[in-house]
Amino acid sequence: MSYAEKNLIPGETLLYLTGLHWIVFVVPIVVGAFLGLIGLPLLASDSRGVGFYLSLLAAAFIGYAVVRKRAVEMALANKRVFLKWGLLRRRTLELLLNKVESIGVNEGILGRMLGYGTVVVRGTGGTPEGFPSIRQPKEFRRQVQQRVEEREQK
Repeated sequence: MSYAEKNLIPGETLLYLTGLHWIVFVVPIVVGAFLGLIGLPLLASDSRGVGFYLSLLAAAFIGYAVVRKRAVEMALANKRVFLKWGLLRRRTLELLLNKVESIGVNEGILGRMLGYGTVVVRGTGGTPEGFPSIRQPKEFRRQVQQRVEEREQK
């Protein structure tokens, strides 16, 4: 169950949920594979200790990416926007829809091709909060803007 689902208030429903894109795994997997390719043969040689630590470091790189992916969540409910990052040390931001001042999306060329980018959320009078490597950032922005517009018309 996601952070947003656990923190819905009565009468509130979850409309859209997103998180980090799979791109966050690329560098840790490449580094982890490289370290593993060096470390695994060393396990069978006289340098067993070095091989063990390199293999352990490879697993740590990949494990970090898995934890990082689970640590970021962006959600839209019919009354609020939820932003959460971190597992052990968690930061959350919950904005009422009428307090959302702007949502920006920054995408590079690769991000546009693969569907990820940085989402920048600003609440009224607040500082902008940037969330890099978010999956389908333009869709999240569209969903929030649509819900804000619907609430303003009521």
